[in-house]
Amino acid sequence: MLDRDGHIPLYRQIADIVGERIVSGELTPGEPVPSETELKRDFGVAQMTARRVHRELRDRRLIHTVPGEGSFVGSPGTPRPPYLAPLYRQIADEVASAIRAGEIAANRPIPSERTLMLAHGVAKATIRQAISLLRTEGWVFTVAYRGTFASPPENWPAETRPAE
Repeated sequence: MLDRDGHIPLYRQIADIVGERIVSGELTPGEPVPSETELKRDFGVAQMTARRVHRELRDRRLIHTVPGEGSFVGSPGTPRPPYLAPLYRQIADEVASAIRAGEIAANRPIPSERTLMLAHGVAKATIRQAISLLRTEGWVFTVAYRGTFASPPENWPAETRPAE
């Protein structure tokens, strides 16, 4: 219960409540914390108060914020549960799994942008983000005017390479 007339600012009281949820394990590493909109609704506070709650939790090093995605429990880089990963990451993981399983052979083309767009019901930009991530991680390579192809196992991320 918030003490609206007390000497402790509302944002600190709310940060204490959310912080306790984190410390107790109710909110786990990588999970989203209540958004500013949710804090406004749940606690009946102003936008600025909700914003200060997030700032206070960041200052306490309990959460981090990813621009355009939200605020999450833990420090920057804390992995999120798979169901909370951005859609482009989920798509990239699916393609990487197909490559790792041999469903897409080395030096063979991966599904086209259009095929991936239709399969996942997303925009071209999302597919391009997924392919860019796959390229950065070493799962695929692109040949101008030819397409994008699965990389051979020696180019895959080190932790996923097959044992030699």
